[in-house]
Amino acid sequence: MVLIPAYEPDARLLRLVVDLSRAAPGTAVVVVDDGSGPAYEKVFAAARMLGCTVLTHPVNRGKGAALKTGFRHASQAYPGQAVVCADADGQHRPADILAVADRVAHTGHTVLGVRRFTGPVPVRSRLGNALTRVLYTAVTGESVPDTQTGLRGYPPDLLGWLQNVPGERFEYEMRALLLAARAGHPVEQVPIATVYLHGNASSHFRPLVDSARVYAPLVRFAASSLLAAALDATLLFMLHALTGALLPSVLAARAVSSTVNFTVNRRLVFTTHRGHVMRYWALVAILALANYGLLAALTAVSLPLPAAKLVTDVVLFVVSFRIQRLFVFTSGQPVDSRRTATAGQMNTT
Repeated sequence: MVLIPAYEPDARLLRLVVDLSRAAPGTAVVVVDDGSGPAYEKVFAAARMLGCTVLTHPVNRGKGAALKTGFRHASQAYPGQAVVCADADGQHRPADILAVADRVAHTGHTVLGVRRFTGPVPVRSRLGNALTRVLYTAVTGESVPDTQTGLRGYPPDLLGWLQNVPGERFEYEMRALLLAARAGHPVEQVPIATVYLHGNASSHFRPLVDSARVYAPLVRFAASSLLAAALDATLLFMLHALTGALLPSVLAARAVSSTVNFTVNRRLVFTTHRGHVMRYWALVAILALANYGLLAALTAVSLPLPAAKLVTDVVLFVVSFRIQRLFVFTSGQPVDSRRTATAGQMNTT
């Protein structure tokens, strides 16, 4: 099933539907009219005539809300079928849509249609995607060349999960990518053509407002880890200066910083369940002991405490990242480390 969220579409939506029906006869196409209004009813009526199912929001609710409406309909009307999401503005060719669909069917994983941004690309699109890519890599440690792609394929067993991802507008797709990484859902990539028509003038993306929405999950995620690291280091130095005892200082600083980190992530970044909580605190305990051991060893060879703390945190961050990715915040599905965009989750170093 192909799902197309549409807000004030033009003839390009109909052209896409026609081209899809020619390329893959029998493909189910569901269009969500996200509050476009009476002026666009002729376009959606024509889509119905072409065989599309058209779902309608009385008012504009945002792309995320439109996608969730489509996922809900797909779960009920097309049980067991994968869903490929495409944009209504002509940026996605039928051949690329079908390539994503084939990869989802073959692997059973989420698949992104990633653009290489070659040829004439609007400056705001090129810079916006580059910034998002850098931020995403910084907070997850993984590379996704096109984090803002609207061409995404999802296996049927993720449709219920997708309906619970927070976000109603353009930020929804970034949240879905981050949370899929955290949950251990494999994410694969298929290269697609980079198509921008008329400088992407038809886009409803508002550079300031919607960019803030898109970047907010990334910023909160990074800020949570930085806050915990700064708090941990500050408390360690203060307690060690007051007591002269390394082990109690390490454990006390770690207890406070980990609690703050977990609370911030749970309230502002992620949702968690009991299994995540238990695994998280087990990891905190193990890493606290490892932290003390490395600090004790490094300071024993006359390395100053600030330098020892820096070395220790770098080493344990790498260890913590791997453990969280594979064992702590996993949904129980196998994670392909070569293909999954996996988030670093919570900073326990």
